[in-house]
Amino acid sequence: MVSALSLTLVACGSSSTTARCVDRNAPAGKGGYRVVPDNYCNVDDIDNGGTSPYGRYFWYYGGKRGSGGVVSGGSQYRPSDGKIKSGSGKTLSRGGFGGSGKGGS
Repeated sequence: MVSALSLTLVACGSSSTTARCVDRNAPAGKGGYRVVPDNYCNVDDIDNGGTSPYGRYFWYYGGKRGSGGVVSGGSQYRPSDGKIKSGSGKTLSRGGFGGSGKGGS
């Protein structure tokens, strides 16, 4: 029973979502946004549960990156659990049990 529980906890803690920094002022149509370098977005916004409502650049969660550096099919709202990684694979937030952890440099 302990083995089954530990496998469940590992499986729950291993989910991750990709967050891409996008430009609010460069919508690409059909709900998509142009991806910009990660350093345009504030990493602290990840752990604060969302995005700056007035900032030009914000984190866009999930979705698929298509041609021309456009991402669509995701959300502006941070998922409630799981690890958040940048489009380049850098861990931005660990999520999971015990709250969130700061990512960065």
